[in-house]
Amino acid sequence: MILVTGANGFVGRILCVALAHSGRTVVAATRHTLPEMVPNISNFKISTLAADTNWQHGLLGCDAIVHLAARVHVMSDTAIDPLTEFRRVNVDGTLNLARQAAAAGVRRFVFISSIKVNGESTRLGQAFAADDVPGPQDPYSISKHEAELGLRQLAAETHMEVVIIRPPLVYGPGVKANFQRMMQWLRTGGVPLPLGAIHNKRSLIALDNLVDLIVTCLDHPAAANQTFLAGDGEDLSTTELLRRMGRALGSPARLIPVPSWVLEVGAVLVGKRALALRLCGSLQVDISQARDLLGWKPVVTLDEALKRTAKAYLEDK
Repeated sequence: MILVTGANGFVGRILCVALAHSGRTVVAATRHTLPEMVPNISNFKISTLAADTNWQHGLLGCDAIVHLAARVHVMSDTAIDPLTEFRRVNVDGTLNLARQAAAAGVRRFVFISSIKVNGESTRLGQAFAADDVPGPQDPYSISKHEAELGLRQLAAETHMEVVIIRPPLVYGPGVKANFQRMMQWLRTGGVPLPLGAIHNKRSLIALDNLVDLIVTCLDHPAAANQTFLAGDGEDLSTTELLRRMGRALGSPARLIPVPSWVLEVGAVLVGKRALALRLCGSLQVDISQARDLLGWKPVVTLDEALKRTAKAYLEDK
């Protein structure tokens, strides 16, 4: 039996179904009752992810946990003390669950962290590796890093194995936020953007690829107490992503070739330096740890994943 937290989320919904279809029994931990139940999935409701949450009944008979639930990174956080709020959920809540899991005899705890634990950007062609010294820079990534440290310490003190996965941006059918806004702009043929000459490289991971890696990490003996970076195995520039997503949608991207340094200077002048970093900067990940230790490789290509994402978006319109 596998407990999945954050089971109502973008990744959690697909993961639960994939596990159930493979014949596994799944306990889906959510704040609200699941609207649809499929065979092999039961619902365990929790009110919050905190240091005092009681997981006793949800852990009965569980062999493994996939911990997806978290206070996620937001661009405009209204909390007076964001780091304290992130720690309350992502550190205290996570370690409370892990301690109860270890006491209940859970064999393996798979923690979905974030590539932001490594840092915010890479030099072009110099990808983050799983064994790099962490460089978290914001409250969200600091909390994820602290949770990782606590989990490793718990693994050293108990018989429970811990696996850490750090994904970059995850996309796929039903994706929201900036990726959805990008598709909306492409589909409506919006005002041309000055993004036609960006030569950065950024790693992404398709939803199907991340779910497959998580499933692999649940049982593979070599995954125990390891950290894996997740990715599609192909990096794209912002310009390439817009063009290939546009092709998938049947709506060619309208881009103006403006040098990236011009965009970066302009962004700084108008107080949008962070936006310029995401559009023009590189963030590459090295997935060789998963390839070498687990024999894992992405199950769908980047272009196929973009097509599936576009198809779902168009069908929802």
